Amino acid sequence: MGGLRCVDGSFLTVTPVACTDSVGMPYEITLELARDGTPYGTVGERCGWLLRRLAHGVDEARAGRGQAARWPDPDDRFPEEEPDSELFAFRYRTRSALVGGGELRCCLRTIPLWVPGRDRPGRWRLTRRAFVEAWGAEGVGMRAVLTSAELARFVHALVDEADGCLGGPE
Repeated sequence: MGGLRCVDGSFLTVTPVACTDSVGMPYEITLELARDGTPYGTVGERCGWLLRRLAHGVDEARAGRGQAARWPDPDDRFPEEEPDSELFAFRYRTRSALVGGGELRCCLRTIPLWVPGRDRPGRWRLTRRAFVEAWGAEGVGMRAVLTSAELARFVHALVDEADGCLGGPE
């Protein structure tokens, strides 16, 4: 189970749950969301492969591979997509493909911070953060702001738990 402390002080719990085929064999996962222990929504049908890919991408970026190397602080390194892009967006869908019942998404944002100088002029420093946003079935939203290390821990916890409920990493 992955969890995030949100900027409003609430706690978002994300729990992978196995999807099963017609004979009961698990083959993929969905994510159950809870806000402070209260059910909040179910999202991301068959999203396990995307989470595994994201976990690998964050690890590669933090190691300084590819375009991410231009960010000196590993906490600012994320998988290179478009600037300020979306890393994932999971929604609830009914069998008829209607959307509703919750959403979990992660967007990258570049944030300028003013660093005052003591013996020299101040300067702007750019940071990057992942904004993980969850929306419940009633339309109430929550947001957590994460460094790449925090995103890596969160996604790896989900992937590890998904492996457990599916019977292994494959």
